[in-house]
Amino acid sequence: MIKKNILERVLMKAMSTGADFAEIFVEHTRSNSLYFINSRIEEISDSTISGAGIRAFLGCRCVSASTTDLSESGLVTCAERVADVISQSRAEVSISLTRAIPTNVHPIKIVPDTVAKSRKVDLLKAGCFAASEKSPEIFQVSGSLSDVDHEILVANSDGLLIGDRSIRTRMGISAIGDRGGNRQSGFYGPGAKMGLEFFDTVDPKSVGEEAARIALVKLGARPCPAGKMTVAIENGFGGVIFHEACGHSLEATSVAKNTSQMAGKLGMKIASEKVTAVDDGTIPGAWGSINIDDEGTPSRRNVLIENGILKSYMIDKLNGRRMGMAPTGNSRRQSYAYDPTSRMTNTFIENGNDKNEDIIASIEYGLLANRMGGGSVNPINGTFNFSVEEGYIVRNGKICEPVLGASLIGKGSEILMNIDMVGQNLFCGQGMCGSSSGSIPTNVGQPLIRVSSITVGGTAEE
Repeated sequence: MIKKNILERVLMKAMSTGADFAEIFVEHTRSNSLYFINSRIEEISDSTISGAGIRAFLGCRCVSASTTDLSESGLVTCAERVADVISQSRAEVSISLTRAIPTNVHPIKIVPDTVAKSRKVDLLKAGCFAASEKSPEIFQVSGSLSDVDHEILVANSDGLLIGDRSIRTRMGISAIGDRGGNRQSGFYGPGAKMGLEFFDTVDPKSVGEEAARIALVKLGARPCPAGKMTVAIENGFGGVIFHEACGHSLEATSVAKNTSQMAGKLGMKIASEKVTAVDDGTIPGAWGSINIDDEGTPSRRNVLIENGILKSYMIDKLNGRRMGMAPTGNSRRQSYAYDPTSRMTNTFIENGNDKNEDIIASIEYGLLANRMGGGSVNPINGTFNFSVEEGYIVRNGKICEPVLGASLIGKGSEILMNIDMVGQNLFCGQGMCGSSSGSIPTNVGQPLIRVSSITVGGTAEE
């Protein structure tokens, strides 16, 4: 995107007042989205983001700036702003960049930009009409189909020059059902680091039908009882519990500043021996995968917890300096306008040795959280509160009536210790994760797990 000799001059300018490291991140991203509501396509939008972010380090101090002017003069001016804040001294530096080519494990077969809009419209309509036709009780359906073509270039004063291109596609459908004035919604939104060949593996009709199914189940649900109980959490987006309640606490963003409940606990038991948790950005085609992170570090598989023992954190370059540890390929940012920091990619609990049917059969009275919704967490102490989008009471080892209004309340360190059964149906769900470096695509996942005791917030007495 930018010539090597220009990048070298920009980096030297950023280091001209004594910085010991400098980096430039250049981005060009094209996004396309279609929106369906009220039985028709309501909006088609296309957008392009193009710009550069420049950072310089002096020890553990970081100064950054960004610009949309990608001319040499525009980049040099941006680098001067960074250098002026770093110091008022003068330093002579010489930088020689060597180009590297990352291994691409995510080949794209059908680039979305090369496909007629009419084909995308047909795919989205197929999903939304399938939701509408699921039942006469489904009275409103909305949906979206989006694709993002993201190209980056990273160069730094260590001599690294590397680029990458990634494409992601996602369909999301929301269905609202009505039964005698009682209205409930369901949502399903699968995605992948793939082009439109994604729909060779995911039928758009199944997306709409699943959204409608969830809404219909909730129409027949009764209020959930509250209290401490045994809870089984299903696979897929059930992994959001680990992602939020523990995953963020393992990011160097908070660990390096000792504001994480997991700081200083490497090598210690922090979870049940049943739990092995991984962050792996190398899974081909997975929603949260990356070939390189936004500092140019190759992605890798990081075992975070192994049989209950904390083995690793997720580390970016700046926080790695603060911790005296090497980066792990987890530095990510929403765009050039954000500073990168340590973030998750595809984060999940590994399959265990328990049979799924045995997990349900073991519960005398409790809750099956079949689908999780949104929630909140405090990474300092790990306290969380998550809604259950689709839940069922379990009695005497049998899945019984659906319930509404359930939430799971607790502390990350406690729930990890209380996982006493781990099943064998690992699956991941897709989401967007927000943090200090913006919103990024992440996968969350797990097999069916059992938590021996957790507080369930509800709307009815037991």
